[in-house]
Amino acid sequence: MILIFVGAAPGALAIPAVVRELAEAGQQVEIILGPRASLFVGPAAFGDAALVDEPSETPEVTLYAPATSETVARLARGLDRGAGALGVIAPDLDAGTAEHPAVRENLDLLRADGYRIVEGSGAGMADPGSIVAGLLGGLDGPMQGMRLLVTAGGTREPIDSVRFVGNRSSGKMGLAVAREAVRRGADVTVVSANVEMVEPGTETRAVESAGELRDAVVELAARADALVMAAAVSDFTPASPVREKIRRGSETMSLELVPTDDILASVSGRYPGLFVVGFAATHGDALEDARDKLGRKGADLVVGNDISGEGVGFGADENEVYVVGREEEHFVPRASKSVVAGIILDTMMNEMERQR
Repeated sequence: MILIFVGAAPGALAIPAVVRELAEAGQQVEIILGPRASLFVGPAAFGDAALVDEPSETPEVTLYAPATSETVARLARGLDRGAGALGVIAPDLDAGTAEHPAVRENLDLLRADGYRIVEGSGAGMADPGSIVAGLLGGLDGPMQGMRLLVTAGGTREPIDSVRFVGNRSSGKMGLAVAREAVRRGADVTVVSANVEMVEPGTETRAVESAGELRDAVVELAARADALVMAAAVSDFTPASPVREKIRRGSETMSLELVPTDDILASVSGRYPGLFVVGFAATHGDALEDARDKLGRKGADLVVGNDISGEGVGFGADENEVYVVGREEEHFVPRASKSVVAGIILDTMMNEMERQR
């Protein structure tokens, strides 16, 4: 069970979103509204979540969010500490207060005492996704201790200084896998190809082209236990990209394309002990395509999806896939990408357990 102490600060408005994310991750949550917290958020905002005066049981985690400077000071001096194996603090401070030496000292004391501090990138409280990632990353989840490398997005191959050959991948599937893995306790690194957002709780390496993605994956795979290649990698790249902008002329022009490197096959060959999950996006029979890719690429698991379906695949919030392994196959009917990500990770963990 997770207990949340809600403080009296503007960040309280974001706590219902934190509660919803925790509930989606399967966590039981109880909430204590601190004095004056109702000035910022009322009980109705938490829906069916349990608002209590005292926790019904010893919590596994106690989250203080938003935590004012007064709350930080009291906790640092050993006052008001709740029960639970882990304490997580999300301060909500203005810029001046956040940099005050006494406040920094108190936060350092709390870190030394075993608290997990989740701070935002600027003034105010961290966003709900970062708070949830920081909280769940400290739990003993089923992927605790695993180092997972995930690729997300779509590569862009330059034609000239402004144009490129690309695809419609939004990165949502890869980020969903990364998010679910963080919730399960994994240490996650994302190689992000042209994706605007950064998934909270992950280390992120931004790349643009297939070559940059290949180099990042080859480097980072050396310290990973598993790789999920969810990014849509261009199969071709212009043979002779131009550094400046090509001017429009009156004549037609042709573009010569050459194949890009097969990242999945090269990584599987270079790191034979790495568990590799590939993706096969196709128009048509996704199951046969996934089975074929499993055999040809040296992958341990392949996720096949028919991108011609309306409302699934590239750019959509939902997906419909086949998860094909050496020992089991699953058809996952249309569902949110978060649900699909969970099934992919469940199957991955089952296959890894069989290989031990």
